[in-house]
Amino acid sequence: MVNKAELASLLHSLPAVEFCCAYGSALLPNKKPDKETMVDYILGVADPMQWHAENLKMNKDHYVSLIARFGGANLITDVADQIGVGVHFNPFVNWNDRMIKYGVVRMHDLVQDILNWDHLYLSGRLQKPVQIVSDNLDLENVNSVNLRAAVSAALLLLPSEFTEEDLYAKICSLSYTGDLRMLFAEDRNKVKTIVQGQLSLFQTMYKPFLDDYTSKGLLKFPISADFQGKITQVDDLSATRSLVSSLPSTVRSHMGMKLGEKRNLNKSGRVIREVVIDSRQEAAECMRKTLRRMVMVSSARQAVSGLFATGGVNAARYLTKKMVKAWKSWR
Repeated sequence: MVNKAELASLLHSLPAVEFCCAYGSALLPNKKPDKETMVDYILGVADPMQWHAENLKMNKDHYVSLIARFGGANLITDVADQIGVGVHFNPFVNWNDRMIKYGVVRMHDLVQDILNWDHLYLSGRLQKPVQIVSDNLDLENVNSVNLRAAVSAALLLLPSEFTEEDLYAKICSLSYTGDLRMLFAEDRNKVKTIVQGQLSLFQTMYKPFLDDYTSKGLLKFPISADFQGKITQVDDLSATRSLVSSLPSTVRSHMGMKLGEKRNLNKSGRVIREVVIDSRQEAAECMRKTLRRMVMVSSARQAVSGLFATGGVNAARYLTKKMVKAWKSWR
């Protein structure tokens, strides 16, 4: 497993960032050292245009497409914002005898996706274990909203009884539902590999939220501390409404357009819009379709953006590696 100091060494050769985390199969606890496996980073910066302008001077070789090299920071940022979902990736970067890929995103956009699931792209990544390398703005704490929402969404999609591993697999799959890459260019065992390789990390991440739902009587854990023991959840309309209320505003807004909304006043006199819930099955199916469409649109936009950002040859190279891995998983 790559240690934090080694991961942080990349930042010494880049312009300053506000947030950095690393993820990917290379960081799995039981992963054997493999220099061919790419280490992935997310870099949150205050101003992507300024950041890319500085990085083009420092590391022009990181930008592999002619559009990126000759279009400059303006075009790089425009492609990410107007075509993609606000992220520009530099793949196939050689660093310390390793292959890395890093995505650069505006901090404001990253926070909005975490809080509202505007794209369920980077927020989906942060629902899974990552190695936080630098966090100047305490984004790890902000991400707690994202984690609670992920638990609520997963519980809506699960039956009344399930295992802890089932829960984490459902959470992990939220941001893959509808992802076009999953159709032909991803390992069919991806979710299973992520969850089984990091069970203890998932448990640590989500324990506070599961404890909270347990204290509220929505969940009941088995007496034995067994990942395969059955967890029971209350699945009546009251519990369903509670889960839906914990979903991000973007998701609830889409659900409200389909299922209807009602307006209530809270104790402070503020108008609260609530999704009309007539049945748990209807609410769960509506949310599932909403997430599927969000992810489908985001993955398609990012795929097209990637073609411009990395160039056809490098995009083909990346896709080929993904497809080979996917093909092996189906054998």
